[in-house]
Amino acid sequence: MTETNAVVHAKPRRGGIEWGNLSWSVIIGIGGMHLVALGAFLPGMFSLSGLLLGLVLVWVTGGIGITLCYHRLLTHRSFKTPKWFEYVLTICGCLAWQGGPVTWVGVHRLHHKHSDSDMDPHSPQHGFTWGHMLWTLHDKLEGIVAKDAAKDLLRDRGLRLLDKYFWVPQFVLTAVLFGIGTALGGWQLGLSWVVWAVALRTVLVFHFTWFVNSAAHTWGYQNYEETGEKSTNLWWVALVSFGEGWHNNHHAHPRSAAHGLRWFEFDLTYWTIKALSWVGLAHTVVMPREDQMPGAVGEKAPKPATSETTAIDPPTTIPTPVSLANPPAV
Repeated sequence: MTETNAVVHAKPRRGGIEWGNLSWSVIIGIGGMHLVALGAFLPGMFSLSGLLLGLVLVWVTGGIGITLCYHRLLTHRSFKTPKWFEYVLTICGCLAWQGGPVTWVGVHRLHHKHSDSDMDPHSPQHGFTWGHMLWTLHDKLEGIVAKDAAKDLLRDRGLRLLDKYFWVPQFVLTAVLFGIGTALGGWQLGLSWVVWAVALRTVLVFHFTWFVNSAAHTWGYQNYEETGEKSTNLWWVALVSFGEGWHNNHHAHPRSAAHGLRWFEFDLTYWTIKALSWVGLAHTVVMPREDQMPGAVGEKAPKPATSETTAIDPPTTIPTPVSLANPPAV
């Protein structure tokens, strides 16, 4: 297990706003996206094509980019995929504008390592608004050196490059959408596409992702009561985050490609991974053993060893997966 280099001698600062430690580039980026997204309420800014593009890109950037790639592939190595396809998926994650893959992965691994403790980067135990959003606005969080928790990604030149220039794909997409929209229907249509398919889409994916950190550690039920933190399963978060809301299941089995583990816990991202396996773009898919699955009537299942839940530099060798012939919701 890799440890961070930071040494914290007292309880780290968490919660509220630390005015001398704000990241103004992040505040301007997030705040600017929210302001432009308000343009969706202006007369003349609505277009059916903009709405449809926005919905598709919510899935491409949030479902594929963040949930499938940044989280299940890069953070936990829940499955393997060809390297070229990994880079394509990572670009989808960059389009969500939640930071580069190395930083995102490192922060999330540290969340698992210190979940709902003083060292957790974004626990709602330090305030719901802190866990949801305020933590993102700060330049540095005490005890958090994200890249130290993602050294496996730093060894990959392509991921290092994408991490450094993660903001570029969003600007390229904005220019392309405005150009095509303007060519097809004038500047107003082009601007509508930018408002709906870039700004509003990005803001929605921001909050859908952040609700996993805040709401899914506050409300909901637990299939696994002894995970050592307060993660929950929350259906509406799972709905908007493409399966991430089955968060208690995930904290119990962080390497699992499926987060929905009971018949009613629908997990679109798992089924996307399964579909990719049918065409040869995903393999070595990790699943819990049958004796680790929650029962269909709600029995509590045993949690995995602590080392499985706190590892922050995943092994290159992934265990032999459970057959994909059987769906996880049993």
